[in-house]
Amino acid sequence: MQGGRYNLVNLLFLNPNSTVAMTQAMVAVARATDPEAQITGWTNTGGPPAIQGPEDGAAAVAGLLAMLPSAREAGADAIVIGCFDDTGLAQIRATAHCPVIGIGQAAFHVAALLGHRVSVITTLQVSVPVIAANIAAYGFADQVARVRASGLGVLEVDEASPAAIARLDQEILLAGAEDGISAVVLGCAGMAPLVTQLAHGTPMAVIDGVAAATRLARSLVAQARRI
Repeated sequence: MQGGRYNLVNLLFLNPNSTVAMTQAMVAVARATDPEAQITGWTNTGGPPAIQGPEDGAAAVAGLLAMLPSAREAGADAIVIGCFDDTGLAQIRATAHCPVIGIGQAAFHVAALLGHRVSVITTLQVSVPVIAANIAAYGFADQVARVRASGLGVLEVDEASPAAIARLDQEILLAGAEDGISAVVLGCAGMAPLVTQLAHGTPMAVIDGVAAATRLARSLVAQARRI
C-alpha cells in the first residue's frame, strides 16, 4: 500500500528510569537518526532515577508494563526499551501489540552484522553482570571481548561533564589497546548524545544502541507490514 498512514512509522521509546532528561536526549538522538519517523518517548515516572544493577531493573518492570495499553492506544508501530540493560524486554515483548527491541540488543546485532568484535563501555560495575548475561542469552559471547565499567554513574554520564567525557575517552582507548577489538559499544542510553565526541578520539567504530535500535525498529515495522 502506498501513501497515507500505512507508510508512517511511529516509534515509541520507553525509558525505564524516571529521569525525563534522559528520555528527551534519547528521543533527540532517535529523531536525528530517522527524521522521517514519528518518534516519541515516555518516562517511567515511578521507576528508579537510574537503572544501575538488577534491583533497579526489577523495580522498573511494573511501570513499563503499565504503559503498554497506552502504547497501543497511541498507535505505536514498534517499542524501543531505552535502557542498555534491556530492562523488562522479555516481559514487554510477550505482552505488547507490536515489535519490541532493546537498545542493548540492537547494538549487539548491529555489531555482529558489521563483523565487529567489540567491548562494551558501561557505567558502574554493578551493571556488568546484567549486560554480560544478556550478551550470553543473545548468543554473542564469542563476539564480545569484555564489558568494561567506567566507574561513572548513569546520571554522571547524562550530565556529560568534561571530566565524564574524558573518563569515557580513556576507557575506550584502554579497550582498544587491551581487548583485541575493532569497535566499542556504548553501554548506557545516556551515552547516546556523546557518540560523535567519543568517536573522535578513536580509530575504532563506536556503536550507539539508541541509533541502532531506531534503524532496526523501522526495519521490524516494515517486515511486520510486509512492505
